[in-house]
Amino acid sequence: MPRVKAAQAGRQGPGKRRLAEHFAAGEIITDMMKKEWKLGSPIGQGGFGCIYLADMNSSKSVGSDAPCVVKVEPSDNGPLFTELKFYQRAAKPEQIQKWIRTHKLKYLGVPKYWGSGLHDKNGKSYRFMIMDRFGSDLQKIYEANARRFSRKTVLQLSLRILDILEYIHEHEYVHGDIKASNLLLSYKNPDQVYLVDYGLAYRYCPDGIHKEYKEDPKRCHDGTIEFTSIDAHNGVAPSRRGDLEILGYCMIQWLSGHLPWEDNLKDPNYVRDSKIRYRDNIADLMDKCFPERSKPDEIAKYMETVKLLDYAEKPLYQNLRDTLLQGLRAIGSKDDGKLDLSLMENGGLRAKSITKRKKGIEESTESSVEDMECSEVQTEEAIKTRSEESRGAVHGSLSQPEASSSSYDSSKTRKRVQKCSRHHVVLPSLLFSSVVCELRCSGL
Repeated sequence: MPRVKAAQAGRQGPGKRRLAEHFAAGEIITDMMKKEWKLGSPIGQGGFGCIYLADMNSSKSVGSDAPCVVKVEPSDNGPLFTELKFYQRAAKPEQIQKWIRTHKLKYLGVPKYWGSGLHDKNGKSYRFMIMDRFGSDLQKIYEANARRFSRKTVLQLSLRILDILEYIHEHEYVHGDIKASNLLLSYKNPDQVYLVDYGLAYRYCPDGIHKEYKEDPKRCHDGTIEFTSIDAHNGVAPSRRGDLEILGYCMIQWLSGHLPWEDNLKDPNYVRDSKIRYRDNIADLMDKCFPERSKPDEIAKYMETVKLLDYAEKPLYQNLRDTLLQGLRAIGSKDDGKLDLSLMENGGLRAKSITKRKKGIEESTESSVEDMECSEVQTEEAIKTRSEESRGAVHGSLSQPEASSSSYDSSKTRKRVQKCSRHHVVLPSLLFSSVVCELRCSGL
């Protein structure tokens, strides 16, 4: 991923942050609701945080089949706050379950938030957050499959992503960085996909009032350059139509293997102008990406629908789903929930044990997680951190211990960052949106 926004090269990023020390397996941490968690083996380390397997505290050690992970970082670092606010407002288990019931879904690909808090060790304070454990990310599978997904797979993925986007949009947030490396498969079901990394999630409609359209030169080209929306290129805050536009670019790349502007990602203005030109002529975009094969008319229709949306307009999500369902019917298929992805075995673990442990966590957390919120002090720090991190932080990969049995990926490709494709890791990328691969990628 090439650097962008050279004009801001003189801007100073946040100060150097302390690294998290390693915790021994068996360490007990207590979240804000006094629930105890036991740490297992570390599965990854970043610039200033570590991730461990985790489970509810018991007399047993945390095994390789642990259903959760915990991210730990020094409490004065602060890059976890933006995600915490999103998860506490929109990802409580009971909120997600209610949405699934009322919308008659089989599942919803939004990670569940199980708890957070502070932990003192050796006179130092550490912040932590408990999250679901996931499997492989789609980018690894996409690359392993010669950078192609089948038409059915693309449409199935996109239907589930529309479910996710409708949910987070209804909870006043937009994601702004949909891409394969931010889509993780369920640890127990390879046909379920989850959208992760809410470190730069944006509350576009606080208290029901939509943010105004305003171009800010300081924010130009936010996001991952090849996928980000035209609004983002122009420095406009993310919106619902932007998320849907990004999904459209993902669909085209996943199916065709490329996007027309990928030959010059070092020039963000070129990328922006290319997207504007193709937005004005979707047929040309389809001809460029699918020159020798039948055109996916459903994707063209989807893009035509999205480009007509006003900045603050609420999308008709079901109409968009219907368009993609027409594509499935056109190839003689249906929405059967099967992603048809080729996957490697994840440590030979069975879904049954994970499901059983997850159920226990849901039962013990359901009554306590509802009132969990960050303190006022944390909220104030989050606002400051948001400004620093979103404009000055460098996003990179994480390094993974050789003994790890996890299968996450935290590789990041955001603005002003050259994509680090060498250091793929198996970690929950949602937790490390601000972690720097300092040792291996120090040249970025």
